[in-house]
Amino acid sequence: MIYLVIDMPPGTGDAQLTLTQTAPLSGAVVVTTPQDVSLIDARKGLMMFRQVRVPVLGIVENMSYFICHRCGERHEIFRHGGGERCAEELGVPFLGAIPLDPTVALQGDLGEPIVHSHPDSPIAQAYLTLASAVKASVEAKQSELPGLPTLEFQ
Repeated sequence: MIYLVIDMPPGTGDAQLTLTQTAPLSGAVVVTTPQDVSLIDARKGLMMFRQVRVPVLGIVENMSYFICHRCGERHEIFRHGGGERCAEELGVPFLGAIPLDPTVALQGDLGEPIVHSHPDSPIAQAYLTLASAVKASVEAKQSELPGLPTLEFQ
């Protein structure tokens, strides 16, 4: 099966509503950062998807922490754990915490995803774990909700 992931701006604006009205969606993943102001938008987005009957697959906490490349210490720059608390409060799976790593931007600018250029790195492993969690969540929702749209491309 092939998955199409669409990265949307935060919130509940026209782009999100138009997409939910025009495309058969298997589910939505809500991405937040740990700080409270981001969690407000995440909650609104999650509620909007529920209201338009798009299954919410779970919540991801992006920029969850930073591992210093020099000293190896973990730093929680934007706080930590807000995404997991939000998922628990709203009764959806917490799909994972993605660290902040400047190598992701560098590799993106070079056109080579971090999972290809540095497959054994902690950041690549975090993305691969997230991808597996999303896949499992889609499959679970499809078994729970018969008739849920699936998009396959030939």
